[in-house]
Amino acid sequence: MTSARALERGLEAFAGQRWREAFDALTEADADAEIELGPEQISQLATAAILIGDVSGIETATRAHEAFLRQGDDAAAARAAVWIGMHLQDEGELARAGGWIARAQRIVGAGGEAESVGGLLLIPQGLGALYGGDQSTAREMFSRSLALGERFEDRDAVALARMGLGEIEIARGESEAGFALIDEVMVAVTAGELSPVPSGIAYCEVIGLCQVAFDFSRAREWTFAFDHWCRAQPDMVAFSGQCHAQRAALFRLHGAWQDAFEAATAALARARRGNRDAFYGAWYEQGEIQRLRGEGAAAEESYRHASETGYPPEPGLALLRLAQGRARSAQSLIREAMVDADPADRRRLLPAMIEISLAMHDLAAARRAVDELIATLPVAPKPMLRAVVDAAEGAVLLEEGAARDALERLRRAWATWHELDVPYEAARCRVLAARACRALGDEASASMEFDAARTAFAELGAAVDLTRLDALARSISNAAFGPLTAREVEVVRLVAAGKTNRAIASELYLSEKTVAHHLSNVFVKLGLASRAALTAHAYEHALV
Repeated sequence: MTSARALERGLEAFAGQRWREAFDALTEADADAEIELGPEQISQLATAAILIGDVSGIETATRAHEAFLRQGDDAAAARAAVWIGMHLQDEGELARAGGWIARAQRIVGAGGEAESVGGLLLIPQGLGALYGGDQSTAREMFSRSLALGERFEDRDAVALARMGLGEIEIARGESEAGFALIDEVMVAVTAGELSPVPSGIAYCEVIGLCQVAFDFSRAREWTFAFDHWCRAQPDMVAFSGQCHAQRAALFRLHGAWQDAFEAATAALARARRGNRDAFYGAWYEQGEIQRLRGEGAAAEESYRHASETGYPPEPGLALLRLAQGRARSAQSLIREAMVDADPADRRRLLPAMIEISLAMHDLAAARRAVDELIATLPVAPKPMLRAVVDAAEGAVLLEEGAARDALERLRRAWATWHELDVPYEAARCRVLAARACRALGDEASASMEFDAARTAFAELGAAVDLTRLDALARSISNAAFGPLTAREVEVVRLVAAGKTNRAIASELYLSEKTVAHHLSNVFVKLGLASRAALTAHAYEHALV
């Protein structure tokens, strides 16, 4: 193939978003000394390199920037400098990133056509302020960026500015206002109005924000759209790892834990190929599945890797500590995570704080946390958030002795989880509902709820919860039956029904000798001497 044909094929592939083909063909053309790629073509080569995870991306983008300067296209040179700075900022190379942003500021500050890049230039400053906890400065930066972007019709700047403003609103707990801004961004993304990198950024951000806001329906919708977008560009590495991590989170919620683990593994593979932003989500989701399956050591390792990205692996690690019997450590971790959390992030962490506080028998702390959670509810909460709050409040009310009120909320939460097809959380509600039923004296309903929960946990492979459920069943049995074993209680109930030892043996598939042995133990434990006295004891103590 001639170099001219390679160039033509590379440009066609770029337009068709076939990034690997575009990279290979443009690289071939670029290697020919007789062909000199123009600045825009070098920029396209750099974009293709970044999207497929090739390490040459920044170097090639630098070449494009310099070529734009030589050509006198200051606006394009400034735009390239901003994107290089943002990419380096994302990679954690803050000194180099700052240098490129400063260069872009100098070019834009010189005036002329470069002023049109002013809106995009404010985006990294806004992001720096936002992630540094300075929402006021971030809002100012994004608002100015939006105004400049609209003035110069810079769609990328407009979209990223709206995304930033929406994220601030959601962090403040104003989900409706935040998503009104973000939904407008996503209209531009799905219409193909944005360039590839801002589109990928938007997809990743909107799904993460949906999860923070407990907007399950919106998260599912955009995860499917993101997956479709990535599948249409199968050789794209950038953003694809994050897509797999988001799919893992969705699979986990729906109870498809093996699919979730495989998606997290795929996310790790893409992260290692260049999509470094996927590392946290991939490791965290892998840790979540391992924790739920009872694979404590593996979960510990996954959470450790997640923490190495700079973000705390919470509430997962705290809940792992709780499952390990280290409740005080769990409490310390969750409290530490909540110190600097914004309102939206606190709301995400509060259910774990409630669970840990109840495990430590700190009912006052659990009540404070559930009251805070209730206070964050918007006027019309999304179903998932309503279910989270109902389940948490039900758990606290149960410990406070208000079993009837607890049961009402727990059954409402279960119905919502069931409707959303979130089986694990639904099963957890059934365990609490069983305890509430038992407290109200409804043994039949309690047994039904326990059995349904055990079946769900077994189907999911929720080893930790099955162990907890068995321990709870034993403790309840001990509390209800005193010194008697479950088998001895069965024998007592049949005696109270007037059955002979032979009939009891037949019904329980035991020998008469074994039945007689059980009865002898019962008489000794209860200090009774006759079947009539045993029958009276059984009715008096609600064993039948």
